[in-house]
Amino acid sequence: MTAAGSFAQSTHVVPDKVAVVGAGMVGLATAWFLQERGIEVTVIDREGVAAGASWGNAGWLTPGLATPLPEPAVLKYGVRAVLSPSSPVYVPPTASPRLLSFLTRFARNSTAGRWKTAMDALVPINRQALTAFDFLGKAGVEAETYEAKSFLAAYRTVEERSVLLEEIEQIHAAGQDIEFEPITGDDAREIEPSLSDEIGAAIRLHGQRFINPGAYVQVLADSVVARGGRLRTGVAVNDVVDGIRDVRVVTSDGVSESYDAVVLATGAWLGKLAREFGVRTVVQAGRGYSFSVPIAHVPAGPVYFPAQRVACTPLGDRLRVAGMMEFRKPDAKLDPRRIDAIVEAARPLLRDADLDARTFEWVGPRPCTPDGLPLIGATSSPRVFAAGGHGMWGITLGPITGQLLAEQMTTGRTPDELAPFSPLR
Repeated sequence: MTAAGSFAQSTHVVPDKVAVVGAGMVGLATAWFLQERGIEVTVIDREGVAAGASWGNAGWLTPGLATPLPEPAVLKYGVRAVLSPSSPVYVPPTASPRLLSFLTRFARNSTAGRWKTAMDALVPINRQALTAFDFLGKAGVEAETYEAKSFLAAYRTVEERSVLLEEIEQIHAAGQDIEFEPITGDDAREIEPSLSDEIGAAIRLHGQRFINPGAYVQVLADSVVARGGRLRTGVAVNDVVDGIRDVRVVTSDGVSESYDAVVLATGAWLGKLAREFGVRTVVQAGRGYSFSVPIAHVPAGPVYFPAQRVACTPLGDRLRVAGMMEFRKPDAKLDPRRIDAIVEAARPLLRDADLDARTFEWVGPRPCTPDGLPLIGATSSPRVFAAGGHGMWGITLGPITGQLLAEQMTTGRTPDELAPFSPLR
């Protein structure tokens, strides 16, 4: 550490009172771990707990698969494909200049070299992801994480399967462990009778977990409140005003409160407040859709159809079916065509799933960055921090994000794992 670094750390003032803007997994995990370090927290959300991307996603805890969203395979989608309403990756033909700028930078990062650089940055934080969930569970957050008795990536053909096998090789080369075995379609059906005869090859993944994300995040919120935290929902944060010794948070109900520090964990809306504090990276909503259906045989763990980009998760006696990457405004209405596209992609691959008896149709805005890396850490203000931009991995990486950010905020030292994720990069 340099002399200047030593001086900065020695003069660091530990905050006593922190506001966390955003009541999703990332925001609430940050609040919880700040409490663990003796900090008084207030969590503020314009709607409610898990109201954004945290509620209806697939709920996978799969750090072995937490890879950068910009990847070479994305470039294989032609313009005609991404403009199709049935495409797994959809861009509206009326895309704004801001969205087109984001997509241009996203495409520039979808090369093998840049994917590897981003993957190298994710590996250290991915390795600690499940440990952070275990810490929460042992400390009294009574929300279940389920061991996946089986976790299958299923394909029609052996040729289709080669894409994920190659990606797993690249993941291993980056130093990230993931245990797997290629199996036949018949073997896959023996493990999961819910798979149809269309499935001709599969990969079985080991050591994976999953949760009911909405239920888990609600229990986490209850724990924050039980430990003395305040939870203010139904009010938007209109402004964050950085002062000489504190920072004021102004909400839509006219309340202005002072805090020692503020964490911006607003997901796809992160740029709205963070831009004023030097955060120039665009955070774009990559909207995912899901719904729940009855199925004759509920799988023992998640089932993934990578070629169709459809993810299925057992939740109670129903199956949550999720998919789509729709680049639109985060507040845009649910588009039924996206639901129809997921249904038609999943229908021939699942056995005895009543895809016409759908409930809980949902859309949520994943916060995506052009380089596929989250924004975690200090902004240009020593009192304002950012935590967001995790793309598809906000559930998996939410607790470890909160744990490491709380460490940074209370010690004045940036953990090595967070160095690549500077919001000011």
